Amino acid sequence: MSPSIFETSAPHDEPSRLTAFAINTLDRRSEHRTEGDLQEALSKSDTLFFAFSKGNALVKQGRSLLTLKDIEQFEPDFDNAAIIGWTNEGSARVTVSIKLDEEQLKEGDQLLNPRSIYSNNLLTGDLLGQLAQAASINAWINSTLFCGVCGHKTKPRAGGYNRQCTGCEKLHFPRTDPVVIMLIIDEKNDRCLMGRSPHFATQMYSTLAGFVEPGETIEDAVRRETFEESGIKVGRVRYHASQPWPMPHTLMIGCIAEALTTEIDYDSEELEDCRWFSREEVAERLKHSEGEDRLSPPKGAIAHRLLQDWLDWT
Repeated sequence: MSPSIFETSAPHDEPSRLTAFAINTLDRRSEHRTEGDLQEALSKSDTLFFAFSKGNALVKQGRSLLTLKDIEQFEPDFDNAAIIGWTNEGSARVTVSIKLDEEQLKEGDQLLNPRSIYSNNLLTGDLLGQLAQAASINAWINSTLFCGVCGHKTKPRAGGYNRQCTGCEKLHFPRTDPVVIMLIIDEKNDRCLMGRSPHFATQMYSTLAGFVEPGETIEDAVRRETFEESGIKVGRVRYHASQPWPMPHTLMIGCIAEALTTEIDYDSEELEDCRWFSREEVAERLKHSEGEDRLSPPKGAIAHRLLQDWLDWT
């Protein structure tokens, strides 16, 4: 019997599911939204909200999924809200902007960006994935209140999931920015390439990454970014996993790639350092992936997944 095209020797069938922000069971109904969905959701008592002030989520007593009563005092902008989906029970989840500053917070309440919520383990699993979607859509809405073509105001359509210009009537759709993040492997010497960005924790190294440019394949983006940042030429490229990254609306596309050269000539404007690491060095660094003194990307980050799966690959 011929092997299935879906068979793989990777350590996990779908490693994306093991990254932070990836689990989201909401029914998005992307092709089946109506113009009345948002108003209907706002009229129902079982609708719950993710509320954002200047990109930070309101977390009340540890809760990020809030009731209307929780947010009504903060002037929620329902005219520019959006449904992000529905639960299995049919309850809507809505993302909305509020007017709230740090000094207005009550004891036990916080305004936190999605990265802080993830890194402090305040949310996990399905709720963390819903938060990522809500944060990305909220950021897109706030950047699309006015049409980029003619400058007129835009208005929500399809439950807020797209917006239409009130002037030229152009439709605007949610934005996703693709980024390749790649583990470069020197198979002959059984080692991988990592670099250090200036904003990393003091001793931390991670995989290289960069935005996919218009008119560029994922594979070519991996090759270009790797060469630009490290001077290493790349041959074969294999997709491995992806991760929603709501800072503000990025999709991380994780790849494993083959190094054709080994002499590093890194871009000192992008990186503080770049070097090869043996399996043993990577395994030791992954033991120290939490806290401000971490040596590797934290668990849940796709860079951590790429490194761990390289070690575990059979």
